[in-house]
Amino acid sequence: MEARPYLKEIILKRDLITSFEEYPFHIPAIKSLSSLAFHPDVTFIVGENGSGKSTLIEAIALNLGFAIEGGTKNVQFQTHNNASALFKYLTGVKSFRKPSDYYFLRAESFYNVATYMETETPEYLGSYGNNGKPLHQYSHGEAFMTTLTNKLKGNGLYIFDEPEAALSPARQLAALSLIGRLVNENSQFIVATHSPILLAYPNAIIYQLDDAGIKQVNYEETEHYMVTKYFLNNHQEMTRILLGN
Repeated sequence: MEARPYLKEIILKRDLITSFEEYPFHIPAIKSLSSLAFHPDVTFIVGENGSGKSTLIEAIALNLGFAIEGGTKNVQFQTHNNASALFKYLTGVKSFRKPSDYYFLRAESFYNVATYMETETPEYLGSYGNNGKPLHQYSHGEAFMTTLTNKLKGNGLYIFDEPEAALSPARQLAALSLIGRLVNENSQFIVATHSPILLAYPNAIIYQLDDAGIKQVNYEETEHYMVTKYFLNNHQEMTRILLGN
């Protein structure tokens, strides 16, 4: 029997929701959600800004016991109490075997996690590598990469929200390679992203969130792939049109 996926599925307890006209349940993707199954290796959640992908990934993480800012499950703090109620209405269907490692990497609040690690639990900074060097002494992208490279140990369940935010294209390629290494070490990833580089991970499930709800799509069907490909192949024409020249 396979241990992965550690998180097989989430189910929305629709019968307990009093109104689908209130946030976040009025978001079309959430409004249409009944359940969502996850790939043993990598599942991507994509969509335009406001489509609900970060709301959904946040709810999955909170339902698993992470704090809203991210980090390991032991990092329990918040600078703002702005979580939606969605996580309270989710049921997770899990494997018979628990992962031995967990991490929630959230781009927008990683700075706060780095501050917490430096001021509240500096004794654990060594797990991020480089002899306990504070994460604020790295650039934003370097701090992301040292987290991916050193903090994530394998046999893990990793939730990422827009990890590409601080990464150059070359670093995104490096991150893609690291994800592959960790998958080979029995890890599972659930990732909300805009990155066509990360989305290229082979055989991943990709869920697209839009005004019609949630649907599974192929890589080449994502807007991220199509827009990026068209722009790169027609960049002179596109810039002329966009800039009105």
